[in-house]
Amino acid sequence: MVNQSSSRLDLVFQALADPTRRQMLRSLAGRERTVGELAEPFRISLAAASKHVKTLERAGLVRRTVQGRSHFCRLDPKPMAGAHEWLGFYERFWGERLDALEALLRHPGKE
Repeated sequence: MVNQSSSRLDLVFQALADPTRRQMLRSLAGRERTVGELAEPFRISLAAASKHVKTLERAGLVRRTVQGRSHFCRLDPKPMAGAHEWLGFYERFWGERLDALEALLRHPGKE
């Protein structure tokens, strides 16, 4: 059985896999924006932008509120903490391996 945190992490990485969604998140880091404002730099339809926003919402990275006919989106960075933690393990893993390689290269014959 897949646990909930693994499932959430999968959704975050799925959302971050698309360059359009990553740029939308970067834009939202500055301020709240409408779906139309998020679509504008990409010259995509509101429907296409809304699909991207839904993917970001499923991952918990975006919160949307509706005021009349306008849909406002804001960034919720909390789910990225899990992705950062997951990537941090591999950063440490490779850091240790590269440090060991550097030591071997600097001092051959010393093990």
